[in-house]
Amino acid sequence: MLNKQPILFFLFVIVSVCGFSQVESDTITDTTIDELKIEQALTKQREIDPLRPSKAAFYSAILPGLGQAYNKKYWKIPIVIGAITTGIVVYDFNNDQYNRYRDAFKRRLAGFTDDEFYGTGATPAISDDGLIRAQRQFRRNRDIAMLITAGIYILNIIDANVDAHLLQFNVDENLAMRPHFQYNPMENSSDLGVTVNFKF
Repeated sequence: MLNKQPILFFLFVIVSVCGFSQVESDTITDTTIDELKIEQALTKQREIDPLRPSKAAFYSAILPGLGQAYNKKYWKIPIVIGAITTGIVVYDFNNDQYNRYRDAFKRRLAGFTDDEFYGTGATPAISDDGLIRAQRQFRRNRDIAMLITAGIYILNIIDANVDAHLLQFNVDENLAMRPHFQYNPMENSSDLGVTVNFKF
């Protein structure tokens, strides 16, 4: 009777160990498969086109907004076209006003009193000095509008180029920089820092 108890106990221990080792082995296999899937997802690389930024800039230089369409940033197209169109309209308005006052001033210098700003009385409604001040103001506004429109056009090209560069920027887990917070039990204090991950 005494000999059977150690044998039964020994068999129970072996069966238990085999059962636990089987469960542990399955868990390790599942974890390895999950890690393999994650690694494959992280190492999936996109094709990098080195000419993409220059193409986007070239398209934006030809037609403002075309580079944004090439980068598939369609929401930027109305902003670019609207800003450049507004600049052109403001330039055109100020140029027309400048030409009106300049033509009237030229006619006055030639001795005519039939310009649109002279009026019907003996004295002009707008004096010669008023015409000169109006010409200066509208010429200044016209030049500022031209500079702003040229600036928006150049910004449109720069935006398309930079956006194309950023679309190809590497943001996967192999290259990462993150802040971290860690508790140090030995010193009973907290550590703040930055973790830089760089995997080849």
